[in-house]
Amino acid sequence: MKNLDQRNQIIEYSLKLNSTNLSPLRSGNISLRGIEDDIEGYLITPSGKKYETLKPEDIVFMGLNEEEENNSTNKPSSEWRFHRDIYVNKKEAHAIVHAHSPHATAVSSHGKPIPPFHYMVALAGGDDIKCAKYATFGTEELSKNVIKALENRSACLMSNHGQVAFGKNLEDTFELAQEIENICHQYIITLRLGKPKILSLEEMKKVLDKAKNYKKG
Repeated sequence: MKNLDQRNQIIEYSLKLNSTNLSPLRSGNISLRGIEDDIEGYLITPSGKKYETLKPEDIVFMGLNEEEENNSTNKPSSEWRFHRDIYVNKKEAHAIVHAHSPHATAVSSHGKPIPPFHYMVALAGGDDIKCAKYATFGTEELSKNVIKALENRSACLMSNHGQVAFGKNLEDTFELAQEIENICHQYIITLRLGKPKILSLEEMKKVLDKAKNYKKG
């Protein structure tokens, strides 16, 4: 089977969506950039299947041309469109995690960016975490909104929906999604106490410089 290691890795992290409560039941989806038969594309979780039942052959390959699809009997995740568009627009993206994580979804329902109440906001790539405008799941409109919210960012919220993150590999991307969920949890607690102090743009510039070496520290 082609890309067996990648398929197994997608299954491994799909199960983690459930076990870590990052995305319950069938919600959320995961993909990895890949090539099959000289076609550049990505491998993505199928639509509607419980993660605990996934087998390597269930993972669907999609070409970056949306019409290019392998002969899998499974349909790709209904969110395949924004996965494809992230890979097309973000050459540095090699893995994508989309989750309906509880706190990120709650914050996203307000349709507003998360300001720099904490310096870890910088992990998403900027001085705030943007929130993509709402559109029906699986639509071109939603994909366009996500791409806009990901400008100069590696993660964003999706209004009344959840969150999405991308990275150089699946391990780092999954960790980023967990970080976004944790930041959202902290933000909710902060708002309960009142209006939080917001870090200055100057301070966030310093933090962003330091964040480049965060993993090495």
